[in-house]
Parts: sequence; C-alpha cells; structure tokens
Amino acid sequence: MAADRSRNVLIVLANPEPGSFCHALAAAARDALTHSGHHVEISDLFAQGFNPVAGRHDFTTVADPARFHYQSEQAKAARENGFSEEIAREQERVRKADNLILVFPLWWGGMPAILKGWLERVLAYGFAYVDGHRFDSGLLRGRRAMTAVTTGGTPERFSPEGVYGPIEGVLYPVQRLGLEYMGLSVEPPFVAYGAPRVSNEEREAMLANFAEKAVAMAALEVDPYEPPCHPLDLVDAGAWSRS
Repeated sequence: MAADRSRNVLIVLANPEPGSFCHALAAAARDALTHSGHHVEISDLFAQGFNPVAGRHDFTTVADPARFHYQSEQAKAARENGFSEEIAREQERVRKADNLILVFPLWWGGMPAILKGWLERVLAYGFAYVDGHRFDSGLLRGRRAMTAVTTGGTPERFSPEGVYGPIEGVLYPVQRLGLEYMGLSVEPPFVAYGAPRVSNEEREAMLANFAEKAVAMAALEVDPYEPPCHPLDLVDAGAWSRS
C-alpha cells in the first residue's frame, strides 16, 4: 500500500426500518471510520428499492435469447459492459472498496432475501469470480470483509447446546460460501445478540464495540488484486464447457 492509510469502505445495509438497530450499527461504523480518515459509502438496499430477483432485466446484452442461463448472461455482460444500471452501480461500489461490511438482521436462519439477491446479482460471474479463481485465488482477494448481524435470540440460544447452534454454522453460507468464495479475507462476525431484548446501555456498548471493530479492520493491510487481463481471460478454455 502507499503511504496513505485511508481505506474505501462499503457498507451494504439490509433492513427496511430506518430506526432499526442495523441502521444504528451502520451509522456508528460510518461515523467512526470517517473520523479515522477513511472513506465510507453505505448502500442501503431497501431505501434504494434494490430488486433482489434475477432475470433478463439484469442485462442490456443477450447471450442466448432462447434459453436463459444466468452465468452465461453474466459472462457476456461482463465482457461487454452489459449489466443493468442498478447492478453496474453496485459493482462499481464493490470495485472501489478495500473493505466490505454487510449489516443485516437474521431472518429465518439467514440473511434477508434482498441481501441474498444483492450477492447473486452484483457479485456476478466474470466480475467477482470465474472458474479456477475462488477462495485463496478469488478475484476479490486482498480485500477484507465482515458481517454485522442482529438477532432476536440470546447468546444461549446460539451456544453449542442451544436450540439454534453456534452462530458460525448459521452464518457459514454467507461467510464461507459467499465472501470467502470470492477471495475476501473475512473477519469474525459481529453479532448483536438479542438486540430487542437488552437495555439501552447494552445497545450503546454494542454500537461502540462494532465501531471499534470496523476501524480495527480498516487498519489492517489490504492489497486488492488487479487481474492482468479481463477476468474471463483467466479461465481455462475448457472449463466453461465442463461447468
């Protein structure tokens, strides 16, 4: 990295209520990071009316008009700048980011559908991953990420003996099969357990703790990978036909 230690941080926020604790977490991180000299952008998915549903509306290009194969359409769009305005905007935010923070409530054992749709539509084939370049060789390697999750359940419910099991297992799909899959170095999740059940003092402590963790992640080294060519040119010529 150059002498400038400032980071570009993208916070992707997925909660429909502006007065939610998720919004408070995002604001606390933004304020602390900005105060520390970092550049922060918040992508508030509900406020933007982000569409989580994939389809031909994702593209201005067409790979096959007769059969809709999502990865094939993503590949063509990645080649020809053929993503919709909404997706292109979010991809540019990801492209600029050194750090990525996902803030969301735990709904039915996972992230809200709007955030799942963001991952599927924005972190597209040919943009965030290609065949043969996943995990340690992922296209987003050299960047860092963290999830911040609010739950109604207490820590006891997420204990090894609890009814839900450890939070690491609950978050495995987004942590391991989402962020790490793309090559991101992922920090341990920040979990605001029982956010609706705790006192105002406890919530204030959670906000301060999360802000501290966001600033601490921004202090870590980053070295965003820059492909030597278009990402699709890194793919073995036979890999696509075998997928």
